[in-house]
Amino acid sequence: MSKPLSDHDRKKQISVRGLAGVENVAELKVAFNRHLHFTLVKDRNVASKRDYYFALANTVRDHLVGRWIRTQQYYYEKDPKRVYYISLEFYMGRTLQNTMVNLALENACDEAIYQLGLDMEELEDMEEDAGLGNGGLGRLAACFLDSMASLGLAAYGYGIRYEFGIFNQKIVNGWQVEEADDWLRYGNPWEKARPEYMRPVKFYGRTEHTPEGVKWVDTQVVLALPYDTPIPGYRNNIVNTMRLWSAKAPCDFNLKDFNVGGYIQAVLDRNLCENISRVLYPNDNFFEGKELRLKQEYFVVAATLQDIVRRFKASKFGSREIVRTDFAQLPNKVAIQLNDTHPAMAIPELMRVLVDEEKLEWDKAWDVCVRTCAYTNHTVLPEALERWPIDLFHHLLPRHLEIIYEINRRFLQYVASKFPGDNDRLRRMSLIEEGECKKVNMAHMCIVGSHAVNGVARIHSEILVATLFKDFYELDPHKFQNKTNGITPRRWLVMCNPGLAEVIAERIGEEFVRDLDQLKKLLKFIDDDAFIRDIAKVKQENKLKFAVHLEEHYKVKINPQSMFDFQVKRIHEYKRQLLNCLHMITYYNRIKKEPNKHWTPRTIMVGGKAAPGYHTAKMIIRLITAIGEVVNHDPVIGDRLKVIFLENYRVTLAEKAIPSADLSEQISTAGTEASGTGNMKFMLNGALTIGTMDGANVEMAEEAGEKNLFIFGMRVEEVDAMDAGKGYHASEYYNRIPELKQAMDQISGGFFSHKQPDLFKELVDLLMHHDRFKVFADYEAYIKSQDKVNELYKKPKEWTKMVIHNIAGCGKFSSDRTISQYAREIWGMEPSLEKIPAPDEQLK
Repeated sequence: MSKPLSDHDRKKQISVRGLAGVENVAELKVAFNRHLHFTLVKDRNVASKRDYYFALANTVRDHLVGRWIRTQQYYYEKDPKRVYYISLEFYMGRTLQNTMVNLALENACDEAIYQLGLDMEELEDMEEDAGLGNGGLGRLAACFLDSMASLGLAAYGYGIRYEFGIFNQKIVNGWQVEEADDWLRYGNPWEKARPEYMRPVKFYGRTEHTPEGVKWVDTQVVLALPYDTPIPGYRNNIVNTMRLWSAKAPCDFNLKDFNVGGYIQAVLDRNLCENISRVLYPNDNFFEGKELRLKQEYFVVAATLQDIVRRFKASKFGSREIVRTDFAQLPNKVAIQLNDTHPAMAIPELMRVLVDEEKLEWDKAWDVCVRTCAYTNHTVLPEALERWPIDLFHHLLPRHLEIIYEINRRFLQYVASKFPGDNDRLRRMSLIEEGECKKVNMAHMCIVGSHAVNGVARIHSEILVATLFKDFYELDPHKFQNKTNGITPRRWLVMCNPGLAEVIAERIGEEFVRDLDQLKKLLKFIDDDAFIRDIAKVKQENKLKFAVHLEEHYKVKINPQSMFDFQVKRIHEYKRQLLNCLHMITYYNRIKKEPNKHWTPRTIMVGGKAAPGYHTAKMIIRLITAIGEVVNHDPVIGDRLKVIFLENYRVTLAEKAIPSADLSEQISTAGTEASGTGNMKFMLNGALTIGTMDGANVEMAEEAGEKNLFIFGMRVEEVDAMDAGKGYHASEYYNRIPELKQAMDQISGGFFSHKQPDLFKELVDLLMHHDRFKVFADYEAYIKSQDKVNELYKKPKEWTKMVIHNIAGCGKFSSDRTISQYAREIWGMEPSLEKIPAPDEQLK
């Protein structure tokens, strides 16, 4: 038998990684050495691994620059409609390998680095994650940028350049501890500061109503400094831009005030206004009404809209002279997509610019605003909806509050004309919520100020129009759409799972990378023994690789023959990590009871961050680590069950973990997870799903066939019926189901916390008396479903056939499909798969 290929040799064989031509490799080595010398000012005697990473990053970046400049020039010449995707989060992860994949440079760089006597993976591991997001919403924005570039759309991602991204999570004595994520400490080779496009953003002050119109005066000014990051499309020579704003104090900050002699203090106080872009708020699906957060939301919107207007007015390449002044044309040239309500201030800000600065009359301005803006909703959880106190608005953005009142006045007038005498409807639909503390409902503002509103999976969009936005749907049904989320197959298949990508390409060619629907062709090979073997072999290799990673980084030894069972996502009650905990304990108890039975071995891995202020989520992490401490050291169990909490789950860890997964846990209470995207990543990488009929799981079951997923638990209708009827009573399940009672008694009795027997009494109290997410109601069905998983895992061939059905059903879940639908159905743009000429070719 031939010896197995080394990673390096295998990579050389993989066609989807690009060709390593001799000239190409030689040129890359020269560029690498040049950057080491001239950019990093090092030689090979003193250079560190990090220096080598920076030399390689700069070498790869060189290949982006020509295409980047050429793309922007191409847009100026063609003057297409442009789409502005505004988001408070972009969860980008690492950039180096993704750039090499999209430019077809991976094999050439591998070979060059190998010839230089260096290890590519070691260099790649020096890169910091750009962790400018919390979870799904921020990662979706990143996938969308990749798809918009790959589909040739003139698109811009706009956000904030947080100095500190999502915290690094350490587990200390079983508890989560947060550490600041100083991701810019060594510099970021992918960004280019653009001080020449600095923009002023105003806060506070007051309004003056004059004959010439309204003036916003006595404001405090903060400067927005843009940093541009290139976003390469997949092998089409297009490079779009992500522009992130950083807050800078103006030079005269605090000096013009009356603080004579307070010069030193005035300079020190510059920090206060630069705090706007200091740190990402670490909340997922939770609204925290802090002034600094509202400042961040307005900051990104005000700076971005100035850019949009400037680009609209001056459309000649490299020219700043104004050629367009007719704002009626704005919706034909600009689409603004609001990623949740966080950038909702774009609506009143656009109105302020059009009415106060460009002197449009209100009705014209409003028509332009609505036709330009569109809003994506990401959650139905009430605690996540943004409601800003009027007093805070009045203090921070007085002119915008006036504009919101006027939008509301006119809107309610319109509602009253359609539903005369229905005062309760007016109250429900108002942008201003009455009460002891009046609040602005940002979701209502987004709906009223947009021409399209979408949910992010079919079931979520249906729930929106039936419940949360029912009144608005009855008023304006044409506004509401669905756009089921997707993931980019470049990062989430080709890059993170090259072995699987190659096995697929050998059977159906490489077009699937651009057109994921082609995966359907794999069904022809469902009975092909060689294909089944290849798929299983790739999975086993990925499991071995991840097992090695776990041993190196977590000092845990796991059984690579065991089923790898993952639940990785933010820690939240609605995601029901507690249901997973109850299964861990139940399975443990079963093995203990009959230790000589043939049990399917499992390694259950849970990962995810808890918001620092979310006490319950932190207790859930402590419970998981406590279960692990007992299970993993019980000699009767051996390696038949291991429970591992994966520390500091982030994009880069996901890229290592997901290709190794056998089972994907998607077990939220039906009606709570808007879509989910991790579910799609696992499916694409050959894991089977155990899940509820929630979010995109519903459509995954439809695409792959419901019999090819382990679907369990209450449907949305049953949850609703329970709420409408007798209600949820945890004690009924506790008293009726012996294994559930045993598990709960162990948690409450200190079996998993000998030193502090009442450590988990709050969690027990939560589950028994005020569990909004009905964990016990789905316990029995979940355990039965897990039994089915165990039985199938004992039949590897049948398991792998089911995996193939799942991979073949993944086509719909490409973000290319999602973005094509946004483009055609919301933005009025046509996606294109054509290449533009490379920098060394003539433009047509």
